[in-house]
Amino acid sequence: MKRVTVHDVAAEAKVSLATVDRVLNGRPGVKASTIERVNDVVEKIGFIRDWHAANMAKRRDYKIRFLIPQGDNAFMQLLRREVEFASKVERQRRTFVEMKSIPAFDGLALTSELDAIDSDEFTGVVFVATDTPGVKEAIKRLVERGLIAITLVSDIPNSARAHFVGIDHAAAGRTAASLLGKFLRPNIGKVVIIAGSMLLRDHVDRQLGFKQVMSSEYDGLEVLPVYEGLDDNKVMQGLVENILEKYPDLIGIYNLGAARRGLISALKAQGKQGKVCVIAHDLTDDSIEALRDGTFDAVINQDPPHQIRSAIRLVRAYADRAAFAESQERIRIDIFLRDNLID
Repeated sequence: MKRVTVHDVAAEAKVSLATVDRVLNGRPGVKASTIERVNDVVEKIGFIRDWHAANMAKRRDYKIRFLIPQGDNAFMQLLRREVEFASKVERQRRTFVEMKSIPAFDGLALTSELDAIDSDEFTGVVFVATDTPGVKEAIKRLVERGLIAITLVSDIPNSARAHFVGIDHAAAGRTAASLLGKFLRPNIGKVVIIAGSMLLRDHVDRQLGFKQVMSSEYDGLEVLPVYEGLDDNKVMQGLVENILEKYPDLIGIYNLGAARRGLISALKAQGKQGKVCVIAHDLTDDSIEALRDGTFDAVINQDPPHQIRSAIRLVRAYADRAAFAESQERIRIDIFLRDNLID
């Protein structure tokens, strides 16, 4: 069967190749009636554009900005390291990656950064989303300017973003509850959830998943109200010390955010190391050491290199209007115990 080309579209619509190109690429300077006629012909004759070939012919460059929260969050530091690595290796694919650090949990700062992205300079933006109405509106404005928005680690559902790159956080919370419940069985007592900030959708979803399993399967374990440690080690240490003093019979902790060093210091200071079952997130140097010495019982991990590579691939795919493999871009949940750490 003969392949339908842009020449066929131009001939059928009785317009020039330049006009067809403007319509296909959404560029201005074409009357509404002409746009409608070209699009009708595209549908009628079954034209399918090879976006990859078109971009190669134009030697298209992709420029991506990553907005990563600043601070001593070890997981975010891993993400920043991977972005820096990607900025070197992706150039061979004509993809230029840059990164800007922004304040954590600050919806206004994120909104300002999203609004400042120049659509003439950048192809897409990848960012850790703070779930606020202002950020959702900024994403809408970003997309209206022709940019591709990819949320990373923490999503903002029902927004104009193109794709979310991260684990299923509700499933991660359910996994944490199952681990904690099985490790503590048949003990009865109090357990506490410590989040970074409930402004982050991933933290909200994790605690919801955790509570879902706890209430349905482990009614002997009393889940205390959620505390927020702001993913700050100093804040976390003081918070956990206060919790342990208030609840001396506490038997379990689910740390669904960061600030693991503060948690570890508090447990050791209160003589609770190895006496309270702890499930934490993200395999960093501090959590690896805590697994090895028995301070943590399990760590639920997501893969930073995979997340950064996936985000970059997705920006290119959406820019090219190309298909991509959903399975390749799915970020899996990994569980680490002391027994399966690799030296």
